[in-house]
Amino acid sequence: MCSNFGSMISLLHTELSLGAQTAYSELFEQTRAFELERLAGLKGSFGRRSIRGREYAYFSYKDIDGKLRMAYVGPIDDRINALIEHFEQVKAPKKLAPVAQAAIALGCAAVVPKHFRILKQLGNYGFYQAGGVLIGTHAFVAMGNLLGVRWTQANHTLDIDFAHAGNNISVALPASMNISVHDALTSLEMGLLPIQQFGGHAGGQYQNPKDPELRLDFVTSRGRNDEPVVMKNLGLTLEPLRFMEFALERTTQAVVLSREGSVIVNIPAPERYAVHKLIVHGLRPLSERPKAAKDLVQSAALAQWHTENGQEEVFGAAWADAVSRGPSWKKHATAGREALLKRYPDLASSSLWETS
Repeated sequence: MCSNFGSMISLLHTELSLGAQTAYSELFEQTRAFELERLAGLKGSFGRRSIRGREYAYFSYKDIDGKLRMAYVGPIDDRINALIEHFEQVKAPKKLAPVAQAAIALGCAAVVPKHFRILKQLGNYGFYQAGGVLIGTHAFVAMGNLLGVRWTQANHTLDIDFAHAGNNISVALPASMNISVHDALTSLEMGLLPIQQFGGHAGGQYQNPKDPELRLDFVTSRGRNDEPVVMKNLGLTLEPLRFMEFALERTTQAVVLSREGSVIVNIPAPERYAVHKLIVHGLRPLSERPKAAKDLVQSAALAQWHTENGQEEVFGAAWADAVSRGPSWKKHATAGREALLKRYPDLASSSLWETS
């Protein structure tokens, strides 16, 4: 490792204090317990499902129409097992805002109120429990809190990006809820309108004509063609993107926080998010070169975190997975890595890029 590696890391992230990390952990648990408590009002049961070698928890219940539904809870871990076991007795605090404000005061990164209201309302309507995933810079910021650091670059955005596995069963989170994303967004009375309509369903982009800088994008992985993917259970049509499925495999969960409160969201695994950013870097059109530059910064920040924390093998496994998927995957991933190493050459000597 080069001698100036640590100084370069400090330019991309700073470690959160122990107090901030503890506050975040407490907020995570209290928010998740609060959301599990809401499920306790439904008559149903918890179950497990294995997807690509990883177990996920879900809650089965009968909807008002009498049909069996499944709400996504999260990847199985000791904490979820404990909460599931005792969820009938869980009494989470009714107000999470003070806990979130304490975490922010100690250094955890927050999202701006306008964006948080959107993220929270989608949570209230069950978007994340229905398999929705927060992607893009807001997910990157959430990862920082989760990993115990605060990013110093590429951590601001005007867009909010979401993804859903759509019809890609191999990466879909185990959920079968019926919700209306459109109703969730219009109920905010923020002037958010779908830019397009497809077959009677709202399209994958929302915008306020009077506030064009704020844009919401809903995407999915591309199938055999580039046709939009209609999701009747979401009341939404998703825009298909190449290579998107990579970031939607082995998702995890994090808390997004604001002075107004907190919400549990699904996010890509940090190592897969970083590698996916390298894959899509070269696919950006010229009009999106600033976003392409941000791709590299975010990927570098996460690569450095994995190196600094002895997690090179985790990152390397994601890299090896990507380049093994075929010539096109390897071509784009390698091009992204080369662009990254021109800017951050210290990362070249690590074991991040091993494929065997």
